[in-house]
Amino acid sequence: MHASEVDAESHAWLAASRMLNGAETIDHFRRSQIGLLAARTNPTVPRESLRLINDWYNWLFAFDDAFCEGELMGHRASALARALPPLLEILDRRREPDAGDPFGLALNELLRRITEAATPAQVDRWRITVKEYLFAQIWEAANREVDLIPTPEDYVLMRRITGATYTCFALIDAGGGYRLEAEEWHHPDVRTLSDLACDLIGWDNDLLSYAKERGNDKARHNLVTVLATHRSLTLQDALREVAQMHNDAIAAFVHRRTALEQWAPLPVRKYVRGLEHWVRGHIEFSLGSARYVHAWPDGTRWPQAV
Repeated sequence: MHASEVDAESHAWLAASRMLNGAETIDHFRRSQIGLLAARTNPTVPRESLRLINDWYNWLFAFDDAFCEGELMGHRASALARALPPLLEILDRRREPDAGDPFGLALNELLRRITEAATPAQVDRWRITVKEYLFAQIWEAANREVDLIPTPEDYVLMRRITGATYTCFALIDAGGGYRLEAEEWHHPDVRTLSDLACDLIGWDNDLLSYAKERGNDKARHNLVTVLATHRSLTLQDALREVAQMHNDAIAAFVHRRTALEQWAPLPVRKYVRGLEHWVRGHIEFSLGSARYVHAWPDGTRWPQAV
């Protein structure tokens, strides 16, 4: 019920942060309705938690546009690598951000707010996943620099990290006002379900954003392109392959969730429900967001996923 109000507040925070360059970019983010992603993927959290999550998602999208898709750093691994140490030091609380570093200032604020809302273990979990995400951007930039399309095996592994989804999963229990213990977070059932949810979200995003990415980055980091290239598939056959992988991942998720329910206490079951909210909510956001356009070739038919 607070989604629109929180999104407006979060967008105002983003616009004032100086992470966005110019009125056109600010308006593009407003039309992207990132608050819809926060609300759809976290439908049961309190208002204050939703605002914090919304701000974090806005930081991620702004960082992605400025650093990962930009012509300078997004295509030069060395330039991106040199830009990361200040952010890593902020996450480790080893330095204060410079006044002229809007991303560092916003990240420092978010770290402070998450620290106030979460346990030390939950904060550390989030910090670790953010570091992994930042380092993974160098891998993507290195691929762009040498015009490399990664293998399916490498891509599936790295897609779980480059999409920043785990940084969002790390806030599920803290945002919901409960806590997973370390042994629960690292339990094989929980890790497998988290990986499968990452896969489903990443592959859905690849399908929905393929048309946007193929004009900007040759859709190099997209499962459709990866499969079409390394398995010599047509676009239509690559779509079918992604759909089959998607269906297999859903079946594996349902099977593993059944096993988890035999032992899991309430916080773990709530976390898994949060993963399910993320899978569904991401699709609902993407279909209504201005970030994704429909520019598929004539005659392309969408395979039916379960």
